[in-house]
Amino acid sequence: MFYKKKGFPEVNDIVMCTVKKVLFHSVFVNLDEYDKEGMVHISEVSPGRIRNIRDFVVEDKKIACKVLKIDREKGHIDLSLRRVNLKQKRKKIDEYKQEIKAEKLLENVGKELKLDLKKMYEEVGYKIIDNYENLSDGFHEIVNGNLKLSKLGVKDNIAKKLELVVNEKMKTPTVIVGGILKLSTTETNGIEIIKKILNNLISKKIEVTYLGAPKYKISLEEKDYKAAETKLKEAIDSTLQLGKKLKADIEFNRKNA
Repeated sequence: MFYKKKGFPEVNDIVMCTVKKVLFHSVFVNLDEYDKEGMVHISEVSPGRIRNIRDFVVEDKKIACKVLKIDREKGHIDLSLRRVNLKQKRKKIDEYKQEIKAEKLLENVGKELKLDLKKMYEEVGYKIIDNYENLSDGFHEIVNGNLKLSKLGVKDNIAKKLELVVNEKMKTPTVIVGGILKLSTTETNGIEIIKKILNNLISKKIEVTYLGAPKYKISLEEKDYKAAETKLKEAIDSTLQLGKKLKADIEFNRKNA
């Protein structure tokens, strides 16, 4: 990436890295989003005993790591590969790919305007990052109709061209959260009770799929992960309360939808 974040990442951040050097007991990496280097000790590469560290990492491989410790005076960054779970890894890789795509789009628009990537960052890229932390978030706000580049002080010809291309090329990603709901009741009007509870979920824009009594798959799709989690929690809490009121047995097991 051309753009590098200033300073250091924070402890517990998940960062994309490129393996630079593999030694017997450690791995040295470049932090792709920062102008920094980091080190992964062999004990943080994988759980259990490692006979050959190269079974897990090789030079030039992209890996997602967790920041364990930072010595700002010495510039040392200790990282862990094994402490990044699959969900965190997928999320980070997706975010990184989105940012690479956004930067490439910025570069292509610059070529049409006869401006190099450095100049495009000066004219518009840094202004987006100052307000949205990264290019891709800013571009998604353009697609959603929540951002006009002119309001950030971007020159009119650049703003119009970039907004046009962003709306054509950038697709706003969505996340799906959900799980399995077990729902049953011994009340004589059980069918009506179950319908009320399921309709309560549907009214909150939760998709309900019948899997066979007493199981139902529920899912919620949103553009923002935090918003999806919040809405799902509110819907489940409401459903549990309604179930208690109507004397129904409800159990919710979370899983990726």
